[in-house]
Amino acid sequence: MVSAIESGWVAPAGPDLAAFEADLAAVCGTAGAVALASGTAGLHLALLTAGVGPGDQVMVPSLTFAATAFAVAYCAAAPVFVDCERRSWNIDPTLVVDELDRRAAAGTLPRALITVDLYGQCADHDPIIDACRNYDVAVIEDAAEAIGATYRGRPAGSLADLGILSFNGNKLITASGGGAVVGNDLERLDRIRYLATQARQPVVHYEHTEIGFNYRLSNLLAALGRAQLATLDERIADRRATRDFYADLFADVPGAALNPIADFGTCNSWLTCVTLDPATAPIDVDALAAAFAAANIECRPLWKPMHLQPVFAEAQMIGGDVSADLYAQGLTLPSNPNQPDFHQRVTTAVRAALGSAS
Repeated sequence: MVSAIESGWVAPAGPDLAAFEADLAAVCGTAGAVALASGTAGLHLALLTAGVGPGDQVMVPSLTFAATAFAVAYCAAAPVFVDCERRSWNIDPTLVVDELDRRAAAGTLPRALITVDLYGQCADHDPIIDACRNYDVAVIEDAAEAIGATYRGRPAGSLADLGILSFNGNKLITASGGGAVVGNDLERLDRIRYLATQARQPVVHYEHTEIGFNYRLSNLLAALGRAQLATLDERIADRRATRDFYADLFADVPGAALNPIADFGTCNSWLTCVTLDPATAPIDVDALAAAFAAANIECRPLWKPMHLQPVFAEAQMIGGDVSADLYAQGLTLPSNPNQPDFHQRVTTAVRAALGSAS
């Protein structure tokens, strides 16, 4: 990053930006990448270049961060929310296939579908992709949480028409912000790069024939992202070790279970979550969260499902029981092992919660 500052290539573009994009494409196994100001910007442009516009519908998993659904609204389209499966907590492929068949018969197919690789684990893409291809429905993979994960030997980000990455401050790789679109359609990636650079025409003066966006990542932040990307394997190893720590910590707690890892891929363990079955667990998530708060350790609920969000109260929901149950019973655990005395402080907090219930 120092060399980027000394070179004078701070913003907007520069050699580190181009190199970061090449590095991202290599990690994701795609032909190209476009680095942007955020993952949300990537979702927006991916939808626009898929032809999503006013009046269209886009299928979206309900159990996700709001940005996935917000990007649909940016296009003046309507999200159709789909429940998750318990096997991976990701969008349920059976519900997707059945809904596409039903909509095809009714002539109401969505324009696109967004998958989400939740908490670092890829969705079960093959049946979803096959069904969408059959009906000419565009597919976008929101891999914002899953860089370095795999699905049936293929890297996260490479599983759909386009993949979206995020480099927000809480991700495995951060540029203090930022995101990217990766994929194999270089013409479409060029279109995204053009739209993200204010849709400026290639002439000396500032000429615009359509509306563009100020969505590009700066060269300086790209240099930061490159430095972090070089340590991706070590970062994933740290998060997996943290998951192992929690597996041991909760192994003997009745009704406690970590977020599952399906057998069709590898998870980067970006965040480890725990669910507490109210029928058998000695404590509930509120008691556990209170114990963490008392120890000055941050933890949070799972993503609140989109169909339960007031802003999407009128949106259609397919299923809903699974994601609602997980939200009621789940907690996202502190997953940064670099904090001082991390393991000791977390262990003490969990034991205090369990002790208060006895």
